[in-house]
Amino acid sequence: MKKKFLLVLPIFATGLYLGKKTKLIKDVKKDINNIFENDPAARSIPEVLLCYPGLHALWIHRLSHLLWSKNLKLVARFTSHIGRFLTGIEIHPAAKIGRNFFIDHGMGVVIGETAEIGDNVTLYQGVTLGGTSLEKVKRHPTIGNNVVIGSGAKILGAFKIGDNSKIGSNSVVVREVPDNSTVVGVPGKIIKKEISEEKKDLDHTKLPDVEGRLFRYLLHRIEELEKEIQAVYKGDKDIIEAEEKKNLEELKKIENYIKSFDIGIGGINGKNDD
Repeated sequence: MKKKFLLVLPIFATGLYLGKKTKLIKDVKKDINNIFENDPAARSIPEVLLCYPGLHALWIHRLSHLLWSKNLKLVARFTSHIGRFLTGIEIHPAAKIGRNFFIDHGMGVVIGETAEIGDNVTLYQGVTLGGTSLEKVKRHPTIGNNVVIGSGAKILGAFKIGDNSKIGSNSVVVREVPDNSTVVGVPGKIIKKEISEEKKDLDHTKLPDVEGRLFRYLLHRIEELEKEIQAVYKGDKDIIEAEEKKNLEELKKIENYIKSFDIGIGGINGKNDD
């Protein structure tokens, strides 16, 4: 027993020394605290260490990223492959990840080679940060600070998701998103641009039903057209003129509503679709 202890002691001491020199222990503490801050289900440090695949994937990525930077490409890829097998999360060794990164649940998350992730970013299960080019260039997205990406969302291409933005679940984003934006739909549409008082908004129930609102507009238009047709049959000129005026206003409103969803055009702030 004493011999085993004497054998383990130098290894432990060496690990502790290297940990202090490389700030490893400090980083591990920050990672654990980040889990407690972002997940109310976390109850204890042993539970976090043993049962959080997002944390394991992050630690394995740090190792594979270090190997990649030392030009040990094959070893780095194999290390990340082991991480994928163990956690269900695939992070390319070349991907750059900032501080306080949190992957909740994590199964099916894919982060591509040239992806860059800022500080205080949260990803849910099934998120893809993918590329759209076969050339060896920057082809994956850059994620800003304080961004939340909902489960199943796909962000495809070499563009930036602005700071303090929120991507709704199952959205497919293919164009750049400005700061302080909320994006939903396929393809992704900006439905809100405003500065949030919170650092990171995790309440996905606040996302509006874009298609539902559009359908309600169209049904309302059909109703108005039916009234106009009845007025034509009856020969009531006053009603016809009133309906034509109303139709022009409604068409303009629908046109502005649809145009405002094109990413890059903007113009929607949650007030113009009442």
